[in-house]
Amino acid sequence: MNSVLNNPASYITIGENIHTTRSLLRKGKRIDTVDDVDVILYTAVDGSAQTLLIPDDVKATQDYDEGRVKHVKVALSAAMFGSAEAAENGLAYIHAMAHHQEQTGATFLDINVDEFSLKTEEQKAAMTWLVGAVQNMSPLPISVDSSDVDVIRAGLEACDSSKVRPMLNSASLERLDALDLVREHNAEVVITAAGESGMPSGTAERVTNASRMVEAALEKGIPLGHLHVDPLVFPISVDKEFGLHCLDAIREIRGKYGPEIHITGGMSNVSFGIPGRKTVNGAFVTLAVEAGADGGIIDPVQFSPADIFATDRESLGYRLAEDMLLGKDEHCKKYIKAWRKGEMK
Repeated sequence: MNSVLNNPASYITIGENIHTTRSLLRKGKRIDTVDDVDVILYTAVDGSAQTLLIPDDVKATQDYDEGRVKHVKVALSAAMFGSAEAAENGLAYIHAMAHHQEQTGATFLDINVDEFSLKTEEQKAAMTWLVGAVQNMSPLPISVDSSDVDVIRAGLEACDSSKVRPMLNSASLERLDALDLVREHNAEVVITAAGESGMPSGTAERVTNASRMVEAALEKGIPLGHLHVDPLVFPISVDKEFGLHCLDAIREIRGKYGPEIHITGGMSNVSFGIPGRKTVNGAFVTLAVEAGADGGIIDPVQFSPADIFATDRESLGYRLAEDMLLGKDEHCKKYIKAWRKGEMK
C-alpha cells in the first residue's frame, strides 16, 4: 500500500463533513456578528465570502449555551424549511461543503443526519432530501451514514445508483441486516470490527470480528472489492497501546484478504483529547497506509491526502506524534510538553 503514499489520488477518502453532528465554536473564527446579526461565515462555491444566519431557535439550545453551533444542522434546517432566501442560502452552504471536499480529494461524500431530529421519521425525511440535494451538486458517490438502519435504507433508496455506486456506512456484527441493504442497492460498505455487543479490546478481537463480517458479506454475494474494513480507531490519549492495536489489525487483515479488499477508519478518533490534532491525525493516516490501509474517513478540507503525504516526517512534530502513536510516549507526555512549549511549528 506504500504506492498510496506516492499517489494521494488513489487514497479512498470518505469525506466526513456533511454531518449534523459537526459543530463550530461560538468564539471561533467562523462565527461573527454582522449588522447585529449572528452569522456563520463561509466561502461559497464561486469563492465569494458569504454568511449563514444563526436562527433564534438555535440560540436557545444547550449546545449554543455551551459554546457550540451545529452549523450543518443550521444549513439543512434553513434549506428544507426556511423562507425562499433562507432556503437558498442553506442550500448554498451545503453545496459549498460538498464542493470543497470534492476539490480537496474526497472519493465519497458521507452524509449523516442523526442529530437533525430525535424522531426517526424526521431523520428519514432529512436523509432523503439531503441525499437528493447533494447528488445534484456533486458527481461524487454518497456514503449513507447513520446509527439507524431505517435511516440508512431511506438514504440508499434516494441514491441514483445507475450513475455511481453508493456506500453504506456502516455494517457490523450487531446489525448484520445492513448487509441485505448493501446487496439490494449494489452498494459498497464500511464493515466495522465491533462485536455483537461492544467494542473490541485488542488486535485479535478486531481481526476476528472483522473477518466474521467479511465472510458474512461474501456469503451474501458482496464482492471483496466492495468491502471497506474499519478496524476501529480509539483515542491514543486513553491508552498508549490503542494505536498499535489498530495498526496491527490493519496489517493482519491486509495479509489475510490481499490487495482487493479496502481498509479504512475514522482516523481523527485517534487524536481526541490531544492538542495539535492535525499533526497527530496526519501521522496516523501515514502509519495506517504503511500498515495496509488504502483509505480513511477524514476531513479532506482541513487536511487533504496530498498534504498528509507531503508532510516532513523528520520534523519534530511528526516524530513526536509517531512515537506517541506507536506506544513510545507514556501518557503522551513528551508530545504535549513540546506542544505547550511551542516547539512543533
